[in-house]
Amino acid sequence: MAEKLAPEKRHSFLHNGEKVFEWDQTLEEVNIYINLPPNVNSKQFYCKIQSKHVEVGIKGNPPYLNHDLFSPVKTDSSFWTLEDDIMHITLQKRDKGQTWSSPVLGQGQLDPYATDLEQKRLMLQRFQEENPGFDFSQAQFTGSCPDPRTFMGGISSD
Repeated sequence: MAEKLAPEKRHSFLHNGEKVFEWDQTLEEVNIYINLPPNVNSKQFYCKIQSKHVEVGIKGNPPYLNHDLFSPVKTDSSFWTLEDDIMHITLQKRDKGQTWSSPVLGQGQLDPYATDLEQKRLMLQRFQEENPGFDFSQAQFTGSCPDPRTFMGGISSD
């Protein structure tokens, strides 16, 4: 049932009309997907994940991404992989349940409506996690949605 509450589609971060990366989020993670350029050996790519910063690039070149993160992450459980010409970066949120409006601070923020939809989806994920015997996939909020981190005593973080 939890998979029904997974992100329906990825958000795109565009710069000058070009897609820089796509991203989505769950209660615990933010995932960034970067299409890799052709004809570059996979060993040339690098990704440095720090608590509040991410840097991605090709060794010997200026970084492709070099940005502060929207919010701090757990570096010991964040990682990156390369598969099918895509770099997938998994950032473990330090504050489980926090709704990120963008992976990078001050750039490519979702509009308020899209942020509200994300917050509602994350709240339903929280309900599903706390009540595994129930199906919240068809549930809806009317009006504003409470913050998944603080609603009814807050969210337990592992």
